Amino acid sequence: MSHKLKLAPAVKNLAKRESQSALDEVDGLSAVVVATIDGFDVASAMRTGEAARVAAMASSISAISQVVSQEASLGRNKSVTIDTDDGFAIVYSVHRKDDALVVIAIAKGGAILAQVNYRLASLARTLEEA
Repeated sequence: MSHKLKLAPAVKNLAKRESQSALDEVDGLSAVVVATIDGFDVASAMRTGEAARVAAMASSISAISQVVSQEASLGRNKSVTIDTDDGFAIVYSVHRKDDALVVIAIAKGGAILAQVNYRLASLARTLEEA
């Protein structure tokens, strides 16, 4: 099964650069993946793991957040944070006209939640505006 992206090559390249930049800049990150809302990897920067699996997780998490925001009449979904014993994951929705995207960052326990959240929000805004 394949997904035909409507994203311009320049946006895909931007997603790749921004993913790698976030991974390089923020201590404790192990993965940054940009994916379509149906779980296809668009761009990734990984220290560990498989981008395709992370993209699928991001899609599922985003879908749950969308349902919650709609059912609770909270407006358009933005982000979800999953906090665990050994780290956390943050998923941001990227609302674009051509292809809706999700961005996920996976961080180990030493990462600072606010720093990762700030950087990922910036990445999502950059992709929305591109």
